[in-house]
Amino acid sequence: MNTPAPKETTEAEATQTFCAVCLSLTLCFVVYSMLIVVVPVYGLQLGASPLVLGAVLSAQYLLPLALAIPLGGVVSRFGGRATLITGAGLMVAGLLAMHLWPGFGGLVLGQLLVGLAHLQMVLAAQTIIANLGAGPRLEKYFGWYSTWLSGGQVIGPLLAGLLLNASGTAYVFLVMAAFALVAGVVGFWLTGHATERIQVTRKQAGFRAQWALMQSNRGVQLSVLVTVLGMFALGVYGSYLPVYLESLAISPVIIGILVSLRAGVSMVIRPFMASIIQLAGGRVNTVFLSLVTVSAGITLLGATEQVVVMGLLAVLVGIGSGLTQPLSMVILAESVDRAKRSGALGMRLMANRAIHFLAPLMFGLLLELGGFALAFGASGVAIAAALPIGRKLFKP
Repeated sequence: MNTPAPKETTEAEATQTFCAVCLSLTLCFVVYSMLIVVVPVYGLQLGASPLVLGAVLSAQYLLPLALAIPLGGVVSRFGGRATLITGAGLMVAGLLAMHLWPGFGGLVLGQLLVGLAHLQMVLAAQTIIANLGAGPRLEKYFGWYSTWLSGGQVIGPLLAGLLLNASGTAYVFLVMAAFALVAGVVGFWLTGHATERIQVTRKQAGFRAQWALMQSNRGVQLSVLVTVLGMFALGVYGSYLPVYLESLAISPVIIGILVSLRAGVSMVIRPFMASIIQLAGGRVNTVFLSLVTVSAGITLLGATEQVVVMGLLAVLVGIGSGLTQPLSMVILAESVDRAKRSGALGMRLMANRAIHFLAPLMFGLLLELGGFALAFGASGVAIAAALPIGRKLFKP
């Protein structure tokens, strides 16, 4: 099926759309990063073992794992704005479920709904941003978009720590629901390409099409490799760093600060992404150097109980993760044409959610077998072990 040529977007429309999508997704990530702190603490209060807690943390990735690629077709057919607003409404519903149904039942249901909502909003946003430009301009857009999201990831854990310290989990889910609601309202400001619908067939957007793309497109392969390794590190870091700190009797406020530090470093480094790419000798060199940094930070994290040292390791993880994720999106966006872009981004997010689903379970098993030092160390080594394979396949 031929894709109609996109309508011209004015500079004013592009600026309005970019600002709206960044603000909406920043609020979404405030909620998502608050959950990183709140859910482990709440689960421990409910008496969850490490393995049960891993299952609860993984629940939010179940639906995205199955529906990421089909949702790519949904974004194309209904437009980024409608998909993003609907996702925000779904997120509100999930957070209200956690508040109104105390215990594991409400927690798991809420995790499922929030996970699907987050996927829907992120996929819509990435598609909208990918259609705003190309080349250095696209690097700039994704760099600043990721910077905004890092801002949300800085604010979220800090706010969660303060709320938990002040009133426990009594009102924290309601506060998150309010943020999600505002994120949906902001979505109405989206205009231009964000409102367009593309008639795509299953042949263009289905599982077989994405598998064929994965087999044949080197840029897509590199993008997926980068996101799998990077998200494995962030899944381990985000899911179990609060548990590790809680086991050391560290206060919720300090936990929030340490979780936010990684996001803060990522936020600071992302506006300089284009300069770093040039200094490193290209995008491929940059992503692999970033993954080495992430691996080092994760490997050493469980070997110390000193807050200052953990802060320095958080900086390492922040530097690496700050570059890998926007670069992964840029590489993929420029590797496929516009009609296939949403589906390809959906496939990338499916890989992202798959590793997010597996990482807490694998880490929880390692934790029960040998403690935090073994679990963090083995996770970092696993990332490092994959790098020579990637370097051999994707030499610049």
